[in-house]
Amino acid sequence: MTIDLGDKKVAAIGLGTWHMGEKIAKRQQEIAALQAGIDAGAQVIDTAEMYGEGRSEQLVGEAIAPYDRSKLYLISKFYPWHADKENLQRSLAQSLARLQTDYLDLYLLHWPGSIPLEETIAELERMKKAGLIRQWGVSNFDTNEMQHLFSVPEGKNCITNQVLYNLASRGIEYELLPWMREEKLPLIAYSPIAQGDTLGGKLLDNPLLKEIAATHQATIFQILLAWVIRDGKTIAIPQSGNAQHVLDNLQAWEIQLTPSEYEQLNQVFPEPTSKQPLDIL
Repeated sequence: MTIDLGDKKVAAIGLGTWHMGEKIAKRQQEIAALQAGIDAGAQVIDTAEMYGEGRSEQLVGEAIAPYDRSKLYLISKFYPWHADKENLQRSLAQSLARLQTDYLDLYLLHWPGSIPLEETIAELERMKKAGLIRQWGVSNFDTNEMQHLFSVPEGKNCITNQVLYNLASRGIEYELLPWMREEKLPLIAYSPIAQGDTLGGKLLDNPLLKEIAATHQATIFQILLAWVIRDGKTIAIPQSGNAQHVLDNLQAWEIQLTPSEYEQLNQVFPEPTSKQPLDIL
């Protein structure tokens, strides 16, 4: 399954890298995991200057070095306090150096901050014109923040919002997601498998998820990913430093849940009936 992200079509499941690159002992295993994902067809690789204070970007740069850069879709994110005219260019230059590339496909403001969006957007547009980034967007913005963004000059050049979204965290479906759909903004879903087994009994031990997974000869993680990307307008970026887990995750794009299964999941994990605070990790 592919979706439109800006002016490119990309596979609906990409590679997240939060917490990767932080332990030297795991470095080669994590590089192998990213490369296994690329070899299997993943294009989107998501990282951030915050992840390990640049170590994740360095890891990604090493992992992608043997590949054709033009076939990959690199995303990185910058701190809100680097979002001004004085610091943003420096942050981008450092990210590009760590990633061993001369441009980003997508550059995201990691979360809302105190620097005026007008200043941030002007810098992003300047860097876009210079060819240093292809597109820009935001992360962890709720509806009111997106509406404000769109009211700022050139704010509508934002192409996406990356937020937490999974079967156990559906709050965005009440207001934010409908607004994004109306504005034709694709969603990038982080933590799409709810931080793996940290949810324990809530997901991994859920009888319905076990039943659906067995029906599809799949893992519960694969069912969770298939559910997240079900609308064809969402990219999921699960993180794993294990090559086999990465390959398992990517196979989720082949799974088609039935209307009956969606309805059963809605009953066990109901849609929100009121506005909820934006979930953030």
